[in-house]
Amino acid sequence: MRSTRHLIAIVISTLYLAQGALAQTLPAPDTVALDKLGLMSTFPPLDAQRVDLSNSYKYPQLRWVVQHLRELQPTRNIRHGSTPVAILPVASKPIGSFAFDDDKGNKTTIDDWFKSSYSDAMVVLHKGRVVYERYDNQMQPSTPHLLFSVTKSFTGLMAAQLAAEGKIDPNALVTKYVPELAGSAWGDMKVREVMDMTGAVRFREVYTDPTTEIFGYSWASGLLPRPPGYQGKTNVYDFLKTLQKEGEHGAGFVYRTVHSEVLGWIVSRATNKHWADLMSENIWQKLGMEEDAHVMVDSVGTPLQGAGLNTTARDLARFGEMLRRGGEFNGQRIFDKAVLDDTFVKGGDREKFKAGGMPFRAGYSYRNQWWIVHNADGAYEAAGIHGQIIHINPAAEMVVVKLGSHPVASAGFTHAMTLKAWAALAQAVRQ
Repeated sequence: MRSTRHLIAIVISTLYLAQGALAQTLPAPDTVALDKLGLMSTFPPLDAQRVDLSNSYKYPQLRWVVQHLRELQPTRNIRHGSTPVAILPVASKPIGSFAFDDDKGNKTTIDDWFKSSYSDAMVVLHKGRVVYERYDNQMQPSTPHLLFSVTKSFTGLMAAQLAAEGKIDPNALVTKYVPELAGSAWGDMKVREVMDMTGAVRFREVYTDPTTEIFGYSWASGLLPRPPGYQGKTNVYDFLKTLQKEGEHGAGFVYRTVHSEVLGWIVSRATNKHWADLMSENIWQKLGMEEDAHVMVDSVGTPLQGAGLNTTARDLARFGEMLRRGGEFNGQRIFDKAVLDDTFVKGGDREKFKAGGMPFRAGYSYRNQWWIVHNADGAYEAAGIHGQIIHINPAAEMVVVKLGSHPVASAGFTHAMTLKAWAALAQAVRQ
């Protein structure tokens, strides 16, 4: 019992770090820089430097983990193949010194924001050219970074493309593709309700409460070490079968990671291919990516299709530029323009979005696992905890990739400042 309580205490205090308690005591980025911490830097690492599954999501160990996930967890490769690398032309601008008012009304700069937001990498494209690129915290252009929920947006677009090709019917029941879920919350749910996260399932993502279902998901998938005596499910798909309906399908949006896992299951069933192989064949190889990517898998090889993707900032920028250009890049059509228009121009139901309890994203909607901003520039984004973002601003012809290891998981803590920075970057590139 004591060891179980100890694990829970570690998870509560350090996995996602309760926002209210941490807000006043955030360590300065310089004090938790990897070159100063020396994590995993000796041969073998000293006890104080060691990162393993027992502390892998503790802070500041998290700063090392997001760049080294496959050294701790099983993964499956996403090959970039033999396609020549699509070169990103460089046209640097002095964007780092661009000044703007932060969320407290004080002057700051893009460089200052990069540092203060615990960023590891940022790439800004304007009209397809790299106008700003910066790395910190020992990250290099070739370093893969854990993307957390940015993964969902890849899964969502693959499903939307398959729907456009007639291989998935959004109006069909989930059980048409995954009959194993007949006894679960998805038994009478439509595929579209999975794609837009409006299906009603009891799954609470309260990162400070180990009685909520996000912990069951994390233990089943291997994201967290299992407590002593654990008797629960040991893979993602078996865990999904245990979740039950709570509420009315289609009534409103509620953000639930398990919908992404179900959607990935549907994608693989419709194509009879592993998610990682689809990513390689349909996206990575066609885009001319510079590096392989990889995705975390559970004990039976199931990819974490809602949280497990790892790749470089430059390759994410190529992906974002393809979307900005309407689905075409490197001489290849990756997604139908109609699919992207339905996702990013039409967007989701803004009234239903209000049910999600995210006041910091007021005015947004959610469509095909993407966040639609609905601002004057038509911006949209993919986002993951601890500061992972692909932000696309069509009117400014701008793509931003920002990867981080922020102590606070939730975007709610940083979002007001992030919106200010997006506006500043759009102004900077236009000048």
